[in-house]
Amino acid sequence: MPGAVVLLSGGLDSTTALAIARSEGYTCHALTVRYGQLHEVELAAARRAAAALGAAEHRVIDLDLTQLAPSALTARDIAVPKDRSLAEIGAPGDVPATYVPARNTVLLALALAWAESLSARDIFVGVNVLDASGYPDCRPEFVRAFEALAQVATRTGGFCIHAPLIALDKAGIIRRGLELGVDYGATHSCYDPVGDLACGRCDACALRRKGFAEAGVPDPTRYA
Repeated sequence: MPGAVVLLSGGLDSTTALAIARSEGYTCHALTVRYGQLHEVELAAARRAAAALGAAEHRVIDLDLTQLAPSALTARDIAVPKDRSLAEIGAPGDVPATYVPARNTVLLALALAWAESLSARDIFVGVNVLDASGYPDCRPEFVRAFEALAQVATRTGGFCIHAPLIALDKAGIIRRGLELGVDYGATHSCYDPVGDLACGRCDACALRRKGFAEAGVPDPTRYA
């Protein structure tokens, strides 16, 4: 089976991307990056997802972005936005404090390096543009641009960046994952968890709740 590197954060989206890669017949090499995020609970979720979905290999590597790319996800003195309406979350041009500067560029570069060393030509990433995240590195044009970069940045070229969730809303992602047997109770999306419980108030929790409601299935998330 062909090999693929899958960026895996432990969240709902990246776990679904891993399930899709596996369903398409790839031998999956999951990559999780400890980039300075404040909460280890998402790393534990990534380990669970890699094991449950049969990743051939799961690597967790350290790359500290805290001094170069401050964010509410990496710095305790930057507040995580809470209790925002879905209209506020989806406002045009809204880039919340949880954006980590150039994170997906950095993470995809690491995935590209590993893929080339594995002689793999496929990289999966769970970005999507319809959840009103506001993140510039979740847009289709970003994925296309990085794929073009990969052809000239490597010895061999021939890489394909798969973003299978790019045009799905959260409900659509959940439905697809459930078809593939994803246990969403084992995933973690919250930006500001209380221990291992989701806060229920951040943007990620609001979008996750909306997704399960629109998908018409129970939300298995444990909220504080």
